[in-house]
Amino acid sequence: MSKLGQTPSQTVGPYFAYGLTPTQYGYPLKSAAGPEVEGLAQAGGPRIRLEGCVLDGQGAVIEDAMLEIWQADAQGRYPGAPSGANSSFSGFARCGTGTAPDKSYRFETVKPGSTQAESAPHINMIVFSRGLLSHAYTRVYFEDEAVANESDPVLALVPEARRHTLIAKRMETDQGIVYRFDIKMQGDSETVFFDV
Repeated sequence: MSKLGQTPSQTVGPYFAYGLTPTQYGYPLKSAAGPEVEGLAQAGGPRIRLEGCVLDGQGAVIEDAMLEIWQADAQGRYPGAPSGANSSFSGFARCGTGTAPDKSYRFETVKPGSTQAESAPHINMIVFSRGLLSHAYTRVYFEDEAVANESDPVLALVPEARRHTLIAKRMETDQGIVYRFDIKMQGDSETVFFDV
């Protein structure tokens, strides 16, 4: 009987994006969530698009990542909280990076309000990607909320030299307000990820 060696290791995935967002990838299955937050018409506040790319340590686009967002409505109320958001606003969306020509993600949502007096408006984001054994948590803050960002207690925990990795850049386009937020998984200017 011969001795067999250890099975070679492989990266995790790629399966998150098309496994959890089948509608986006054209599979005949229903997705639990898509890239548009449900209930936008009743959410109040300005509609925005949040977009960007997920990049590896060399700056190459990761084509099979999946992202989830969770956020408050324009009044700073999370769905399900005692003073919850309008009942039709879900605050949740999910998007894979494999279907756009540039392999980016795009979320249609509203700009959230501050959830507490000292907190800056932000969107919570989870990144699923090949090679990750556990998903990564980050936050998206907005560059046009500089005063609120200065007093945000979570952002204050991040070393000043790395805070820029959590700030989405505002652009005004023919389609409306767009915030660009690229996520770098490692290397120079790696996005700040949080332990939850």
